[in-house]
Amino acid sequence: MSMWKAIRVAILLLILAVVGINRLQEQRSLNWQQRFYVGLYPINVDQSPVVQHYIDSLHAGDFGQIASTLNSEAQRYGVALSSPIQVQLGPQIADVPPAPPQDGSLVKVILWSLKLRYYAWTHSPDMPIRPNVRLYLLYYDPAQYKRLSHSTALDNGRVGRVNVFASTKQADQNLVVIAHELLHTFGATDKYDLGTNLPFFPTGYVAPQQVPLYPQQAAELMGGRVPVSMQKAVMPESLRQVLVGDLTAREIGWVKQ
Repeated sequence: MSMWKAIRVAILLLILAVVGINRLQEQRSLNWQQRFYVGLYPINVDQSPVVQHYIDSLHAGDFGQIASTLNSEAQRYGVALSSPIQVQLGPQIADVPPAPPQDGSLVKVILWSLKLRYYAWTHSPDMPIRPNVRLYLLYYDPAQYKRLSHSTALDNGRVGRVNVFASTKQADQNLVVIAHELLHTFGATDKYDLGTNLPFFPTGYVAPQQVPLYPQQAAELMGGRVPVSMQKAVMPESLRQVLVGDLTAREIGWVKQ
């Protein structure tokens, strides 16, 4: 092995060690004995006047259902702390956070995660209460974009980039996407097939024992969609049609392992 290659390997191992230590520290803090303050930062990705008008109209109350839904679900699973999740709307940010790599190689993913965490460190304007979690809301004009790429969030660093539409008609579904990514920052895993968007059975279903099985009446938040048949699942209309499943509750510490 050449000296340069050995140095690169040593640096990569050091990065992995630091990331691993930080992850362990964050998991230890996930005991739900203290509140998590979530900062939401809107971004006008294309500098669109339509999107800017929408962002200018946003208020903190527009996102209140995220906290109320998740706090209600936390209580359902026995979390003792009242309102463990608080959501704050932060100021608009101009810079777009780095996008995840397309090929998904381990080294590139690690480097991207570090870049995203550095971005969050340098793009965290003041809020009344300093957030523990930072979600950057990338708003797109629905007249220009019919579909958006998958959003991403990291539990190591508790930061995410969320793709959403600048549309009042899609505001409720935006909240579902934001809540989904928020639970990723606490360690929840996806429970749907990335190729078909169909929820996995049984972990992506809120009522896997239901007879007949279809249609389900609600979506498991990390399953993403409401299964209406074996081959079809639809996006929930709002967080009122969403529940947190047992496996997700265990992953984020609402239920002790």
